[in-house]
Amino acid sequence: MKFDCIIIGSGLAGIWCAKFLNEAGLSTLIITKKQVWDCNSFYAQGGVTIANDENDVPLHIEDTLKAGSFHNKKEAVKILSESSLKLIKELSTYGFRFDPGVTKEGAHSIPRVYHKGGDATGREIHKFLFQKDKSFFIDEALVFDILIENNIAYGVSVLHKNSQYNIYSNNIIIATGGIGALYKYDTNARTIAGEMQGLAIEKGITLKDMEMTQFHPTVFIEMKFSQKLLITEALRGEGAHVVDENGKRFLFEYDKRGELASRDVVSRAIFLHQQKGHKVYLDVSMFDEEFFKKRFPTIYNKLKDYGINVPYEPIPISPAFHYIMGGIEVDLNSKVKNFKNLYAIGEVSNTGVHGANRLASNSLLECFVFAKRAAEEIIKNNFKTNSKNFPITTEKLFKNDDKKYKNMLREHMWKNVGIIRTEKGLKEALNFIENSLDKVGRMAKLRFLTAREIVKSALARKESLGAHYRID
Repeated sequence: MKFDCIIIGSGLAGIWCAKFLNEAGLSTLIITKKQVWDCNSFYAQGGVTIANDENDVPLHIEDTLKAGSFHNKKEAVKILSESSLKLIKELSTYGFRFDPGVTKEGAHSIPRVYHKGGDATGREIHKFLFQKDKSFFIDEALVFDILIENNIAYGVSVLHKNSQYNIYSNNIIIATGGIGALYKYDTNARTIAGEMQGLAIEKGITLKDMEMTQFHPTVFIEMKFSQKLLITEALRGEGAHVVDENGKRFLFEYDKRGELASRDVVSRAIFLHQQKGHKVYLDVSMFDEEFFKKRFPTIYNKLKDYGINVPYEPIPISPAFHYIMGGIEVDLNSKVKNFKNLYAIGEVSNTGVHGANRLASNSLLECFVFAKRAAEEIIKNNFKTNSKNFPITTEKLFKNDDKKYKNMLREHMWKNVGIIRTEKGLKEALNFIENSLDKVGRMAKLRFLTAREIVKSALARKESLGAHYRID
């Protein structure tokens, strides 16, 4: 089998990229690990940041740079904001419309975040785009290798229906998302485990800013599933208060912006307050129940299922891993550094737009903007690979103790490579990872390689910056 393009991952970035490839007449195959909706885009409660007009572009750029501790690639941020101006019309022409009105979220100077279905923006966009998608599609398929020779990607190796085989392509687009399953508490879809970043390391592909891991400050973690319930930032943007067991709004002791400070600041403040023995809640009592139910239906219904009578009862919250700013280094057209036909889009990539800390709701916008740029670059280059046959790796994909070691990794990453870091803790995590690499199967090993890169990057950056906080 050979295609013009293979997209690994079925999130918003992958499907939006496929739209343009299909329209250009390129045969495109989307491969996804589980089901199509098992991606972070589908669970995105926040909205899409769109600059209000040309006058708002400089302010959106400034907000993005400030949130990212000015570690961002400014040219990429400029492209992100300017491209947002055309997005509403582009989506509307395609048949998708946002809910009326815009909201303000943490670290935004003004309201500029668009939603659909209240707190179900990601789900609504993802469903809409996938229904229109014309790609070939394989689900329940595990990509365990990318076939690379002389800086050209020829295809992928997959495990599908208990068979291992190669699929070849003229272009490969990695769109597999972040690293959520590396941490004990995370908000990510169950499939998001950082294997592609580990595969990139194995292939000598450059990763950048891997120490920049963002923790969402308001997450309901009192549930049995590994994926925890994110409590959208839009709630704080619309007036919800973070309080302790005494009803005290303690965030102002850490930042004058209180609930509307950037995510790294709020997460650290909550974490430190918890370390002092306090419990932390989100007070939503200022909302009318009918309004809350309509504006935040996902949160309302799920919390009701857990016996929390919102908005009358406060919601117990804690930070949890949410998003990685680091990833596979790409240029302004999402092409992987030093490669002719390999691309990375969405959270798996590092475009430079997020810097050291992502501004709320810039992630879905990044998917739209840079997935389209990747497609345009592929169409323009019209790259063709020669026919080649690659052997399939004989490395064992799974071993009996993989689950045990993956759970141990999640504990180490949460304890030592989390919201607050020290050299001692980072070295403890690194030692565990190094000693475990040869004890796990290939797929778990790829996770461990990614975790090792995060730890090594965190050790190398001695000073605190954005989401990377070294207390020592």
